[in-house]
Amino acid sequence: MYKIPRDYYFRENEMEKEKGGKIKGIKIRTINYAMIIAAAVLYVVLVYATVQASIKYKRLIEATEDYILCEKDAALVREGSDYLTEQVRLYVVTLEPEYMEAYFTEKNVTRRREQALEELEEYETSQETYDYLQRALDNSNKLTEREIYAMRLITLAQGYDEASLPEEMKGVVLQEADKNLSSQEMVDRARSMVFDYGYRNAKELIMSNTDYFLDSIIKWTRNKQSESAMVLQNIMNRQRECVVVLFVLNAANFILVIMLIIKPLQVYIDCIKEEKRLEITGAYEFKYLALTYNDIYEVNAANEVLLRHKAEHDPLTGVINRGAFEQMREVLKASTDPLAFLIIDVDKFKLINDCYGHEIGDQILKKVAKHLSDTFRAQDYVARIGGDEFAVIMTNSTRELQPVIQNKVESMNQFLKKPDDGLPPISLSIGIAFSDKGFPEELYRQADRALYQVKENGRCGCHFYDE
Repeated sequence: MYKIPRDYYFRENEMEKEKGGKIKGIKIRTINYAMIIAAAVLYVVLVYATVQASIKYKRLIEATEDYILCEKDAALVREGSDYLTEQVRLYVVTLEPEYMEAYFTEKNVTRRREQALEELEEYETSQETYDYLQRALDNSNKLTEREIYAMRLITLAQGYDEASLPEEMKGVVLQEADKNLSSQEMVDRARSMVFDYGYRNAKELIMSNTDYFLDSIIKWTRNKQSESAMVLQNIMNRQRECVVVLFVLNAANFILVIMLIIKPLQVYIDCIKEEKRLEITGAYEFKYLALTYNDIYEVNAANEVLLRHKAEHDPLTGVINRGAFEQMREVLKASTDPLAFLIIDVDKFKLINDCYGHEIGDQILKKVAKHLSDTFRAQDYVARIGGDEFAVIMTNSTRELQPVIQNKVESMNQFLKKPDDGLPPISLSIGIAFSDKGFPEELYRQADRALYQVKENGRCGCHFYDE
């Protein structure tokens, strides 16, 4: 991974001393003392206007910060509600009591939803805005009744000890129709309650209330910002009038500093056009500016490298993304070296997402990407080219490496089928094709056909394309 040079951060605190010690030159402020005395009255006016502008600007910032905090509160309500949904669904699907415990910990201890509403009372917002978030919380609480009822069905179906259940669970009274259900029917009924259309509608209503809350906050914030901006505009107009008068006083001073300012500026412009470091010339302030610019120039160069890295790599897995992979294909078309190309699918990945959730799915993709990177050579290229589809380009590889590749595939599947990190077991299906020279157009199709053969024959393995 590309990084900004570390020495920039370590020397930041010493930058002032370092620059002040090595810069020599006439300071513009020294030759401006006479003008400052003549313009004292005008500066008093400017200071007053600046103070007023600062006050209004502070109010503008406060309005923005209130919006950010309110947005955070909306997120807390959503996160709390989504977490409860996640835990109850995991519980009714896996029947593991730890998810029920996590559910009631969030509901009764962590209390993110209630915490958001308590924090909102401290902000300067309208009653209408507060009511939207209150309704979101009320709807979420109504939904918890349905969720607790579903968990109660599970506890009855599993025969849990009543004494060990949370108080909310003990107070649930089953409907007559549900009392006569068998254990499996109770489990099915519980799962239906937290996955059916009515449950999703209730979740959408919570999201809608938080959206209305955010819309109301935006409107309130814009009104405050518009009011502050109007006052700021009037203050800036007065400042402009003072600047016009000061400009007249500065005319004489301009002649004195022309060689210390105008000429260095021209030099700096030429340096910027040529995209090189600034020369250290001119008055003290300009020399200081040049040194500061040069420091920023170095940081920007490092950041450019960092941005290039981000553009070429998948943000989730850290391997090469589809765009960089396609560029590599184009480059390798002109290569004369042999290579092997592998297309890799995570078997039944959609089922994993449906059963365990997208968060677990993302962790599995990260795990697969890391294992691929660890398994193949440093000179090989691992890329994520689709949702659960990966590719590997093995450079300088001939058909003689077929046994080696097959061993790698078997080793990877053995590792992934017996996880020790709490993730569900998975396997990979891999189609492999060889090229004697570069990356021809048909190589991708050949590997894809080989992958199809693996899937047709039960997945979890590899197949080598052979005409």
